[in-house]
Amino acid sequence: MKQLQKIAIVPLLFEKTVLLLPFLALIISCCDAAALRLHATHADAGRGLTNRELLHRMAVRSKARAVRLLSGRAASARVDPGPYTDGVPDTEYLVHLAVGTPPQPVQLILDTGSDLVWTQCQPCQACFDQTLPYFDTFNSSTFALLSCHLPMCHNLPWSSCGKQNWGNNTCVYVYSYGDNSITTGHLDADTFTFAAADGTGQASVPGLAFGCGLFNNGIFRSNETGIAGFGRGALSLPSQLKVENFSYCFTAITGSEPSTVLLGAPTNLYSNAGVVVQSTPLIQNSSSSLSAYYISLKGITVGSTRLPIPESAFALKQDGTGGTIIDSGTGMTSLPQDAYKLVHDAFVAQVKLPVRNSTASSFTQLCFSAPPRAKPDVPKLVLHFEAATLDLPRENYMFEIEDTGGSFTCLAINAGDGLTIIGNYQQQNMHVLYDLANNKLSFVPAQCNRL
Repeated sequence: MKQLQKIAIVPLLFEKTVLLLPFLALIISCCDAAALRLHATHADAGRGLTNRELLHRMAVRSKARAVRLLSGRAASARVDPGPYTDGVPDTEYLVHLAVGTPPQPVQLILDTGSDLVWTQCQPCQACFDQTLPYFDTFNSSTFALLSCHLPMCHNLPWSSCGKQNWGNNTCVYVYSYGDNSITTGHLDADTFTFAAADGTGQASVPGLAFGCGLFNNGIFRSNETGIAGFGRGALSLPSQLKVENFSYCFTAITGSEPSTVLLGAPTNLYSNAGVVVQSTPLIQNSSSSLSAYYISLKGITVGSTRLPIPESAFALKQDGTGGTIIDSGTGMTSLPQDAYKLVHDAFVAQVKLPVRNSTASSFTQLCFSAPPRAKPDVPKLVLHFEAATLDLPRENYMFEIEDTGGSFTCLAINAGDGLTIIGNYQQQNMHVLYDLANNKLSFVPAQCNRL
């Protein structure tokens, strides 16, 4: 509370009169959802990192993300250094769009585990560094402050009515994440500009609510300007756009090609002949504050053996703990300790290669020594969901490394505690569709660089 009192007396220097929008202006009634596309880039793309460095950074980020998701089950987009991050920025994917009229570019962390969409704004008095200019409300003819009496303001975990320098009756928010990162500012509305779905133009949507962050603290080191919440709450981008679905298709993290995010999928998304679509129900977790997408993992097969993992190991418990989520902000899949041990032991038993000492390889993944420039045979890895089977291609669970320390192939899966997380490494080159209208998740193999 002391922090909030300190923030409230700092002048915001607004000199122009801004209209408080009525709530009905936020209702999007005529938006062609299929026309909205976002380009996403991986935080490590184009950095010239070796495969060893990529695997290490992905493992570090994934472990820290899992710990923070477990911490109170609060909305979490960031992680703090702790024992895991080792100075590695934890951002996974940035989506690129623009806000305001004329459009001002922003690049936001894609996060299916939180709701609020926010970016840093002028005058930014306690902000992290970014390469793009801070969003300037004075330079947008369509910008508007929102009243604290509107339902959108009440959908925030913490909000209040601004006074004096904040502007009377404006919606002031404080939004924190599971890692203690925080953004504080005012809730506003403006026009958002996206790429057209066919990539040949732009599509603008007026009156979307977003946070103008003026006091922001956390680990932001990947040139992001804020966070794009894609969670299940009312303030998320999919919810505000009122799309029936959204989807993404992640390219391989070892490359530099951008990925695609679609808000409102084309009707012919899976119309190719011979394509087998796998679908599993999305599960609501009313006991958790985590705005995440839960699915039902039933079991795991390694090679031809269904492992003796009880379904209860992955199940959502009555108190809201446990369960399985699919997450854009986690690099590699995290399994509960007992389940991971069975997967680990099955690979050790079936892979006909020496196990690489984890101390010598400088990270804790299960690795096997391999012939130079080879992709040795490894057993299949299959995830069994309710009504769906994900038969992972080799490149979605093994990671090849060659350097002066030798050549080896590593299992890109972590051990965690309680919560099972399906990470984006396991989702690469797969079109993943969140069908919000029918409450299900669908996926199909795809060449994501051609979507």
